[in-house]
Amino acid sequence: MSIAENLKYLRKRSGFTQEQFAQELGIKRSLVGAYEEGRAEPRLQNLVKISEVLNVSVDGLIGEDMTIQNPRKFQRERIKILPITLDRDDNENIELINQKASAGYLNGFSDPEYISELPKFQLPILAKNATYRAFELVGDSMLPLSTGSIVIGKYIDSVQDIKNGKTYVLITHTEGIVYKRLFNYIEERGKLYLVSDNQAYSAYEIDPEEVEEAWEARAFISIDFPDPAASKEISIDKLTDIVLDIQKNVKNIKDNFDLNN
Repeated sequence: MSIAENLKYLRKRSGFTQEQFAQELGIKRSLVGAYEEGRAEPRLQNLVKISEVLNVSVDGLIGEDMTIQNPRKFQRERIKILPITLDRDDNENIELINQKASAGYLNGFSDPEYISELPKFQLPILAKNATYRAFELVGDSMLPLSTGSIVIGKYIDSVQDIKNGKTYVLITHTEGIVYKRLFNYIEERGKLYLVSDNQAYSAYEIDPEEVEEAWEARAFISIDFPDPAASKEISIDKLTDIVLDIQKNVKNIKDNFDLNN
């Protein structure tokens, strides 16, 4: 597999025209055409820039056939700086994102000044070797936790580390702030599956690229005591069956689409 074929495939997959891609790279469109036709090879500086724009490693770009392998396997790791605040003894605070602050957090999660203005508290029972954030829930999709409950999440560096069946708070481009039980099928299908504990809500899938932050739920605070009769318990096996049904439905839709085209 040549750089030319990888470049053409990844450019189209990313939705760039040659002109748009050239503008992103700061080069002429004719040079992009030359790269894709194999009449020229990118110099090192342009190769690095191409890998940044397409979010793949240089090694993958020049040494792998990305038309048959999952390009996510070769994605560059995004460097993320997570703003935190400290108390007077240099212990990390737990910042609270309540309902009022949730909309602002979607834009300010990486802004140290915004984070410094959030309400803060300490919870000594949590391990000290981690960063935590607290999120106030809205809705009843994760009963017995309901509106007003606060979930405290531990920051995880990568969505690849999400474990099947555990609950997480996700900060996403499309869904906003969501608290769900997750199933990680990134390697197999390039998707995360989000399942509600309240069976009245349908499960759904998202692309991992939509996730800006992921927080593994480690504790919760609520002024309402859970009523066992108010919700039916759902097992991890049942949740897994729900996710498998989603995958089956998605495959059927794709197969029908391919047959009709």
